[in-house]
Amino acid sequence: MLNVEIYTPEKTVFKGEAAGVQMPGASGLFEVLKGHAPLISALTQGTIRVTRADGQDAYTIENGFVEVLNDNINILVEGVE
Repeated sequence: MLNVEIYTPEKTVFKGEAAGVQMPGASGLFEVLKGHAPLISALTQGTIRVTRADGQDAYTIENGFVEVLNDNINILVEGVE
C-alpha cells in the first residue's frame, strides 16, 4: 500500500493508505502504484483519484506539486473543490 497525504494551505484533505493515485501532471495524467520510482512533479488543474481498498475518492484540484518517495505520496495543492 501507499501512504497518501493531500494538503492545501488551509487543511489536510486526505491522509491514509491507497493502492494507487491518478493525478493531472503537467504533461498529462499519470498514476503512481506501489514501488514507483522517486518523483517530483508539477500538477495542473484537474482531478486526483485515490483508489483505496474499499473504493475510490476523487478531488478536483487547482495547481500543485507531488512528491513520491519510498511508497509515500505527498501532494500539495492550491485548493480543492
